Amino acid sequence: MILFPNAKINLGLNITERRPDGYHNLETIFCPLMIRDALEVIESNQLSFQSSGIHIPGNDQTNLCLKAYHLLKLDFDLPPVSIHLHKHIPIGAGLGGGSADAAFMIKLLNQQFELGLTAEQMMNYARQLGADCAFFINNKPVYAFEKGDRFEPVDLDLSKYHLVLVMPTVHVSTAEAYSGIKPKPIEVPLKEVIKLSVTEWKTLIKNDFEDHIFKVYPIIADVKSHLYQAGALYASMSGSGASVFGIFKHQPDLSVLEKVNQVFYGL
Repeated sequence: MILFPNAKINLGLNITERRPDGYHNLETIFCPLMIRDALEVIESNQLSFQSSGIHIPGNDQTNLCLKAYHLLKLDFDLPPVSIHLHKHIPIGAGLGGGSADAAFMIKLLNQQFELGLTAEQMMNYARQLGADCAFFINNKPVYAFEKGDRFEPVDLDLSKYHLVLVMPTVHVSTAEAYSGIKPKPIEVPLKEVIKLSVTEWKTLIKNDFEDHIFKVYPIIADVKSHLYQAGALYASMSGSGASVFGIFKHQPDLSVLEKVNQVFYGL
């Protein structure tokens, strides 16, 4: 069986407080982005994992797809499987690619072996693998809060706009991003601000990681500036970076971004 895990972007990201468990409470809007990996699982004589496409740093045996398999194996009599992940979603981009792979692995195993798990049960498994993993179970725009693993639906439709996603030639780790964060309470919840017109988002919706990350990686700040120069109604770094997206009313001229390695389209 093959599924195609997709990325996400963050519309706003406010870090509100540090939690006793070491995580941070936050609020953000998760929105699916149709840049996809490919995940194939077939029954096999022994458990194995291999990947192709973009190189995945680290030990294959710690990949989130394998962690998802072992997590479900604790509760279900799963047979050995052969896992192949073709990686297309950029890594260190703030796009949730690894989390998506883990969540889709849970969905794939549930379907392939008829485990009978509900969406809520799958989300509870996914929450054990990463703060944003659970989002990819239902895979619809949500207001996310607490660790980013609790959700409320939002009425968000950007189908009339053009979205440009740019991946600069840098990698930002989540730990590096959080190292420069100073949590602070919010005045108006993001779930209320997101209801305003996209034309109003520029001055009202922010990503708390940007101040720190832009100082360390000026190229990311330059990309955001160039997107606004190209006519973006709203531009932001996604998650903890390094990718930056812009929302445009019309198809933009991206000649100002010719020196950036990767540009993706489509929401």
